[in-house]
Order: sequence, then structure tokens, then C-alpha cells
Amino acid sequence: MGGNNVTPRLYIGTCGLSVWFSNDFGQTFERLLGTSGLYSETRVWALNWHPDKPGELLTGTNSGIHRLDLATNKFEHVASPMDAMEVWSIARSPSNPDLILAGTRPGALFRSTDDGKSWKKIEAPFPETCMYVIYPRVTKIQFDPRDNNLVWASLELGGVFRSEDAGLTWKKTSTGLISDDVHDVGVMHNGGRVMFATTNEGLHVSHDDGDNWKWQPFASKKPYTRTITPRADDTGVAFMTNGDGPPGSWGRLLRTRDYGEHWENAGLPGDLQSSAWLVAANRANPNLLFASSALGQYYRSDDGGESWEALPRRLTETRALAWVPIS
Repeated sequence: MGGNNVTPRLYIGTCGLSVWFSNDFGQTFERLLGTSGLYSETRVWALNWHPDKPGELLTGTNSGIHRLDLATNKFEHVASPMDAMEVWSIARSPSNPDLILAGTRPGALFRSTDDGKSWKKIEAPFPETCMYVIYPRVTKIQFDPRDNNLVWASLELGGVFRSEDAGLTWKKTSTGLISDDVHDVGVMHNGGRVMFATTNEGLHVSHDDGDNWKWQPFASKKPYTRTITPRADDTGVAFMTNGDGPPGSWGRLLRTRDYGEHWENAGLPGDLQSSAWLVAANRANPNLLFASSALGQYYRSDDGGESWEALPRRLTETRALAWVPIS
């Protein structure tokens, strides 16, 4: 099970029941209670692991950022100007894990160059208010894996923004989006750079670093897309979550084998009772993947997403998913 001689641990961030984890490929889960150092009814929006910091997981919550020690499963609060804010997204530079970017609701970006010891709020042309969620939230921060000066951020609602200096300055790059309700941004390389943006009105693709976007239709009863996750082997395979809204009443996982040119049903088993929401991948074993629905149905693939197994435990509203190798 799982293959590749990697011992994985799955972490799940929930919207109101803190963080859960599994040491047996998702067959059973344990909850990190208040004795872990994080309030047991915390709302968790983001989980970030970096291969150069393998013993820890940064956690974005409704009470700022917390650092989870994977050896002890104990949280340490990371003091920051975000302590009274919802932290919706966290990213570390692929080449420098001490460089951290974090995005919040209300929509703002913060930057640390010393592994979270100090933070600076970054000026960005984000809207102050929006429809539906009142205050925009930074749903994703995405470093380019091959040019770490290039970073993108998505706003729900507010569009896509790009930085060309590792997060110091930002400009809006949303031309062609049919909706500014952006849930995720992703990047793949196929000789050039292919950018993806998922929205409430479907998938958008850019071949010029986000300067211009084109809506890309795919077969579905509803165009609502949430996240897009490349498989961690650079072969052109990626997974996109689809459903009928947040949290929705049905969902599907879609797969591309050709860098987003075509999409097919990835075949999650059974009936999803809410929108498909998240996929977790890790280069430690590209064949091991986990997926979740918005309301806490979980799935595992041991063969790179060719087949999927429904996991027995259901939890609650799920907003973050990560698996990490445990030494």
C-alpha cells in the first residue's frame, strides 16, 4: 500500500474541528486536540510542507499561523500581524524555505524572509470588499518551480495577481477571466509555462504568465472548479476538482494527461455528496495521492490517479489537505 518505501502521514485541516492526521494511509484518523497547542475547534484554511523543512508543517488558521512539529504533533504559534486574521494561503519559496508568503481574509499579503520571525505587509492592489464573501480572501499563492521570482496569487473575489520579484510587488493579471471569483492558480511546464486559474465559472488557461487568460470548456453539468493539482512527476498529468458550488451536493475529480488540453473523469468511486475540493500530492512518492470533497469524504490512489479507493472515515468541512513523508 502506498509503495515507494515512503512512510506517509496524511494531515487534514477542517473548518471548525482543527487538524486531523492518519498514519495508515487514511484508514483511520486521529484529531489533534487542544493539548497539541492549537484550539480544538480551530478553523484551518492552509497546510504547507517544504522538503527542506521536512519536520514541520505551517498551518493557516482563523488565529494566524501555527507551526506543527511533525515529530511531536505539537503546535507553536508563529507571532505575526495576522494573529487576528484568517490565514487562507501559505507558500514557501521552492529554493529558500525561509522566504514565506501568506495570504489572508480580508485580502492582504504578508512576507517573511527569516522563517516567520518577522513579517512585512506587502502593498497589493486588492479590492477591499466584494460580492458573496464581503471581504476578499487570498485563496492560493503559487511560486513558479523553475523561476522562484515569479509568484501568482488568486483572490476570491478579485482575480489573479503576479509578482516578478518574489512577492515584493504585485500587479493584477486578469485579462480574459470571465469571473474574478478565483479559487486556485497552478503552473505546469511543457517546454513553456502553462498557467491555470479555477473559478466559479470554470477553468481558464494562460500561456503568457497570466497576462491573458482564455476560458477552457470541459464536459460537466456545472462549470464550478475549485483546485488544480499537478501530479508531482512533471509528466503532464494534473487533477482538477469540480462540483456544483460551495459546498455543493455532488462532485467529480477530473484528470488531464496532456497539460490541460483535455480533461476526463478520474473516477472517484461512489457518490460524492458535495463538490470535489482538494488533491494532495508529494514528490516523495508521485504515485500516492489523496483527494477530498468539501464536506469530508476522502479518497486515496496508489497508482498516480489511475484508480481510487474511498476511505472509510468521513469528517466535516475540509479546507486543507497535505501528505508528508515521515522519517
